[in-house]
Amino acid sequence: MRSVNSATGSAVRPKCPQTLWYTERRYDDPLTSLMIQVDHLTKRYGSVTAVSDVTFSVDKGRIVGFLGPNGAGKSTTMKILSCFMPATGGTARVAGFDVFSQSLDVRRRIGYLPENAPLYVDLPVGAYLEFVAEIKGVGRRERRARVEEVMERCFIADMRRRLIGKLSKGYRQRVGLAQALLGDPEVLILDEPTIGLDPKQIAEIRALIRSLAGQHTVILSTHILPEVSMVCDGVIIINRGRIVAQGTQSELVEQVFPTARTQVEIGGPRDEVLAALRALPGVTQVEQLTGGDGTARALVESPRDRDVRADVVQLATARGWRLLELHQVGMSLEEVFIRVVAGEQDSETLDAMAGEARSQA
Repeated sequence: MRSVNSATGSAVRPKCPQTLWYTERRYDDPLTSLMIQVDHLTKRYGSVTAVSDVTFSVDKGRIVGFLGPNGAGKSTTMKILSCFMPATGGTARVAGFDVFSQSLDVRRRIGYLPENAPLYVDLPVGAYLEFVAEIKGVGRRERRARVEEVMERCFIADMRRRLIGKLSKGYRQRVGLAQALLGDPEVLILDEPTIGLDPKQIAEIRALIRSLAGQHTVILSTHILPEVSMVCDGVIIINRGRIVAQGTQSELVEQVFPTARTQVEIGGPRDEVLAALRALPGVTQVEQLTGGDGTARALVESPRDRDVRADVVQLATARGWRLLELHQVGMSLEEVFIRVVAGEQDSETLDAMAGEARSQA
């Protein structure tokens, strides 16, 4: 999931320092097994540009999270990939087929769950899924077994005779996921798959999606940041219609946060402790944190290849200070998201969004 110069195949350097790019394998490389290829995709609604020059790819069997704030262009991109709407410009291929000129071939190979799944509310769950299986070309002999399988996987087997219109929003969402799985598609396109589910259901659906890795290629959109960390192999962050970062979570963390962080609490004179920490070899920054009386708490930054914990222990021992806390602090996807989008959007809005994401995890 990286950007290249289409003429030379070389890496494209970002013009904006907050945008991350990675050298991507060429689409015509016989060693690749790309299932989703998007190149310079653009969608305009009159004077409004919803998606602008979007380029990314997803390897076979991978689960990729499409992450961004509401209105960023996630759903529009997924509707184009599922042949629901045409693009204004650019190209997109799914399972090797062009979504514009070979849309029927694409539709035979995808399962699509839109944000608001359109269901036939007057049908029982089992009858609806059998109807969808027939439409998707599942043979008569295997149709019922396939329907039973997806109902079990989506935890709706006990609802097979219940009218869809009588189901809660969470159960309707699971019926929508079940219909996406019918036909055993090569590619699954899931738009907010856990919306409306309770915490137990969310955990079950996340486990189900994770189990699809290897057998299916999955791209799912969400604004719940921890969901991507728990489920996905890779991350694509989109904001205001443009890709602002893409890669694995560890790649994004290394690019966005080039330093290691260690949290320290030492019992001793605060100003002396902070000054001594700043003087340690390899320390690039010391951020003071709230501490108790007679203690100093700080976040110590250093190069990633420089572990300062042993130096902190030696410092405290030599000065006769009490070492109360010492541990490395990991970087979360929430912090990456806020950092890469912060230059384009109000920081208070981003903080509120991250808090909402944590509450829904």
